[in-house]
Formats: sequence, C-alpha cells, structure tokens
Amino acid sequence: MKETIDLLSRLIATPSVSGKEQETAGILSRYLASKKGVSVSTVGNNVIATKEPFRENKPVVLLCSHHDTVAPSAGYTRDPYTPVLEEDKNGRMRLYGLGSNDAGASVVAMTEAFCTTDNLPYNTVLILAAEEEISGKKGIASALPHVPNISCAWVGEPTGLRAATGERGLLVLDGVASGQSAHAALEGGDNALYKALDAIALLRNYRFIKESPTMGSVRLQVTQIQSGTQHNVIPDTCHYVVDIRTTDVYTNVEILEELESFLPGCLTARNMANKASATPYGHPLAEAVKKAGIPTYTSPTTSDWMRLPCPALKIGPGCSSRSHAPDEFIYIHEIEQGIATYTHLLSTLTL
Repeated sequence: MKETIDLLSRLIATPSVSGKEQETAGILSRYLASKKGVSVSTVGNNVIATKEPFRENKPVVLLCSHHDTVAPSAGYTRDPYTPVLEEDKNGRMRLYGLGSNDAGASVVAMTEAFCTTDNLPYNTVLILAAEEEISGKKGIASALPHVPNISCAWVGEPTGLRAATGERGLLVLDGVASGQSAHAALEGGDNALYKALDAIALLRNYRFIKESPTMGSVRLQVTQIQSGTQHNVIPDTCHYVVDIRTTDVYTNVEILEELESFLPGCLTARNMANKASATPYGHPLAEAVKKAGIPTYTSPTTSDWMRLPCPALKIGPGCSSRSHAPDEFIYIHEIEQGIATYTHLLSTLTL
C-alpha cells in the first residue's frame, strides 16, 4: 500500500481544481508510464492508459474516475493541500486532504487494479478524467472519442463500495419573472418578485406523475432567488434557480416542456446533457456485483456516468457525505478494500 498511498498523497499536495489539473495529469501519466505493459496518452488533462497486448477482436472494458477537485470550502481547519495520515480513536488510519475521498481514493484503487490484473478475456482501458466536477467540455467527453467501441464501464466514485446501478440526473433551470418598476410608496408598477413567488409556490407543490421503478420520483427544489436594486423601488425582474434531480423515466426535454406548460415567466436550462443513468437489468456488470454479494442502490449524485455511451455501474471506496466537505479524508482500509473489489470484479466479469 505504501506506493498507492504515496501516489494519493502527491495528488492531494498538488492543486487540481477543475480546469487546472495539468500537474496531477502529469503525476498520473508518469506513474502509469512506469508500469510494465501500460501505454499512456493524454487528451488535454485527461489521462488514458491501455494494457498490452490490446486485442482488436476483444471487447473493451473502461475504468474511469476523475482527478479534478472542487475548490476547498471555507470550513477547513487544516491545510487542504497537506496530506496528513492520522489514527482515529478506533485505531484506524485515515489520510486527510482535498480530493482524498472524491475521487482520489477511486483513482488510486482503480489504477492499482488496472495495472495488476492480467490475463482478462477482454481489453481494459483506464481514463482518469478532468473537469468532472464542473461537467466541463474538456473532461471525459473529449477523451472518449480516443477509445472507440467501449462495451461497458466501471465508474469510480465514493459509494462506500456499494454498487450504484442507477444515478439521478441533474437539470438546473434559471427562472425569470418580469414586471414593471415603480416607486414603492406609490400605487402602480408590477412587482416581479411577487410573480416569482407565485411561480415558486407552483413548483413547491408540483409532483411529476411518472415514477421510476428504481429511482422513485423526480425531485425538485428552488435553491436561489434574487431581485431588486433598493428598498424603495418595485423590482421589474426576479431571478430564481430550480435544482431538479431527474430519473430514467423522463428526458430533460420532457421535464422542461412539462414545467413550461403551466409556469409563468421564462425558464432556461443551463445544461440538457446531465441525464439520469441506469445499469440495464441483467447486464454482466450487475451480474458481477451480484455474484460478489455487493449491495446495490440508486445514487442521488451525478458523475461522468451520464457522459458514457455504454452500460456502466458506479462503485468506489469512500463516503459521498465527505465529498466537498471541510477536512475531507479517506480511511486506508477503504482504499485496500477498493483495490480488492475492483480486482475481483474485473476477474469475474464475463462479457
């Protein structure tokens, strides 16, 4: 484990906020290139590794995770870029540092399993992606064209080593209510803030009819509102934001059209590509986790899974609740279990 923990420590110590991951891309590229039988290339800050020999007549199984991070939150009590190994009160060792849990632990565990698991009946390709946290165009979407004919994929994210056979999508809408400004002391004007509140009341009580057998209902929350320039002016515009966690029974287009059919004002989607994902029932990925006795669930968080052109399943060491939180950490035993789990799943997967 020393080499694996050292690699993760170097990643933590190297800032890699989304869009600025060139240094961690270099660390990972050099590490993989030092391994026997591994070929490495990069597309922007995405690192792509293949195992030799690559057999053209065999299926391609992708392992993917991301090495970018969010910016450290204001609540950190320790330097987010200083990796520190500490023992907790139960005698378990954990490694502190930004990106240790999301998704550095998956990155290093997948890398170890990829490098050491040989004689598989299919080809394996590893993509350690950039810009996952911002759904950037220079992330995995730019790397996938360089890995054609992918049959299926394992996505590395902190799931507590449970297998996510589905994950909700994300649709963010910007709403605008328009009115007419006037002096607040006089009658007249058309208060856009009140119009927005009426729209928000409709959203608060709205329920989508169709429910997913695995993911349940679509979840909707209004999370931001902004209006007015000063206390004595009736606002003529009001902006609000709607966060929608989608399921596999609606497309993002269908959700937007349904809300537009009854909601006053204007709605604009920030990104229509963040779709919900589900592992097809009975797929070999699902069968592999079933054989391994790994519990399954539906993930409430999004990942690069939504950008993959093939069946996939999300699994990795760590805990989602530690992601994007102050004083992020990963237990060393979680990384060890992650390596063992990835290795076992690769060895038992039958396509």
